[in-house]
Amino acid sequence: MSLAVLNDGQTVDADHEPMITRSRRIGRVFAATGKRHGRDAFTPLYLALGTRLHPRGPHTDDDAAVAAAVSATGLDPALTAALDDADYDAAVAIAHRASQTALGGRGGSPIIAVDGRGFSGPVLTAPPHPNRAADLLDALLTAAATPGFAALHRPYQGPPVFTAPEDDH
Repeated sequence: MSLAVLNDGQTVDADHEPMITRSRRIGRVFAATGKRHGRDAFTPLYLALGTRLHPRGPHTDDDAAVAAAVSATGLDPALTAALDDADYDAAVAIAHRASQTALGGRGGSPIIAVDGRGFSGPVLTAPPHPNRAADLLDALLTAAATPGFAALHRPYQGPPVFTAPEDDH
């Protein structure tokens, strides 16, 4: 899904405008990557970019993070030119519409699909302990495979942290 496409035509406050711009630019890189390298390149780039962007500091340079992620995954460095290439916007919009169709309505990030059923989430504010990660995945897959399951939600627990809790077992 694309935060930029989701909010097209909406008034966005000044605090959120940088996120919309970032979404639009990075979506273009993923569209270019898919066009040039196919779907198999998406996940490695997503993971490499996520580890560089999610623990954002006040001086995080998105362009440098994208370049480093592209390099780390062995993709063509020329893909970074897509950041500012509006020719990829249509492909981003098509991918966004597919995410909304899988979800069955309008929704934000993250969106996952399991056996053709789309869900918004899961949202984690910290990674699970490695001994519990498979349990979490199994629980998500079980819930998603239950035809009547629609939602599970609790209030937001704060910004993400990037170290697993020591006492979670």
